[in-house]
Amino acid sequence: MEPEQDKAKKQRRGIYLLPNLLTTATLFFGFYAILAAMNGKFEAAAMAIFAAMLMDGLDGRVARLTNTQSEFGAEYDSLADMIAFGLSPALVVYSWALTDLGKLGWLAAFIYTAATALRLARFNTQIGVADKRYFQGLPSPSAAAIMAGGVWLGVDYEISGGSVGWIAALLTTVVGLLMVSNFRFHSFKEIDFHGKVPFIAMVIMMLGFAVVLTHPPTILFLLFLAYAFSGPILTLVKLREKKSQRHNSEHPTD
Repeated sequence: MEPEQDKAKKQRRGIYLLPNLLTTATLFFGFYAILAAMNGKFEAAAMAIFAAMLMDGLDGRVARLTNTQSEFGAEYDSLADMIAFGLSPALVVYSWALTDLGKLGWLAAFIYTAATALRLARFNTQIGVADKRYFQGLPSPSAAAIMAGGVWLGVDYEISGGSVGWIAALLTTVVGLLMVSNFRFHSFKEIDFHGKVPFIAMVIMMLGFAVVLTHPPTILFLLFLAYAFSGPILTLVKLREKKSQRHNSEHPTD
């Protein structure tokens, strides 16, 4: 009879369906955003990027809750993120506002795309080593939200993309550089979604949803823009705290 180990090796390897299905949805919405932008449907393109963010947030959580994490899923998720939060936002912004800038336009879009790839590669190499409470560099989904929110806001207010080309190029470049910066951003992973919360927390969440629904383009853009600013502020605060602690240790009070 064949040893059990040999039988196990011959068994067909499979993949977990549910988390990878959600990752595929992330990839689909990113791909659809590119197609929508190519056809001039920029509002639909921006909404598709936000839908990709939702799917990306669900796939990892579902994998952890159902204990279906795998190396294949992690690699697939990273590739899907590159399309949905790297290539897709860059092409949407380029199609909407950067085409008239010529080389400077596509250079800004490329900086953002390359920064996303570098951000994801750095994140993958730091898994299990970095402090889970913080991200090093702006997360790519948040960067994509700023890009998509800006486009959605411009379309909603009937602003011509070409008229704000320089602003869009500057924002695209700065957001791209924030992704590969050493600024620390809160990951919010310390929040316990399994535990009980006070009733007031549910009221605050309800009010939060209501505020977002009053005008999604404006609120979402400002929300993620504020998160982008929080990184440099948090880093400076931490540096000042360390400097103060070092000074106190070197010059203890009597």
